[in-house]
Amino acid sequence: MNHGRKITGGKYHSNRKKKLHEQDSQTRIIKLGKEKRKSLKVRSGKKSVLLFSDVANVASKGHKSKKAKIKNVLETPSNKFLARQNIITKGAIIETDLGKARVTNRPSQEGSIQAVLLE
Repeated sequence: MNHGRKITGGKYHSNRKKKLHEQDSQTRIIKLGKEKRKSLKVRSGKKSVLLFSDVANVASKGHKSKKAKIKNVLETPSNKFLARQNIITKGAIIETDLGKARVTNRPSQEGSIQAVLLE
């Protein structure tokens, strides 16, 4: 209840503001649709992130990975409401041309969608 307060009731005051690299960035949501990217200025230079995508690099056991078109987002273990809105996150089960696949990377942080084919 007394979040950010001393035991006497006084406030704690920050001795400085957050630096640019310490600030939280806006949450990115990757939706199913025609591919759209955005370039961000980050501490190490520039970063290309996805906003929309309809293609995934799907790897299957014992074969090279292939590009597959994403048809639908079937299930998202982290939040069932994300699948309804066709939002792609890590762990999401997607329907592709090759079959069902699980997303193995974080598309909001990287510029592509990597997935593994489910048996």
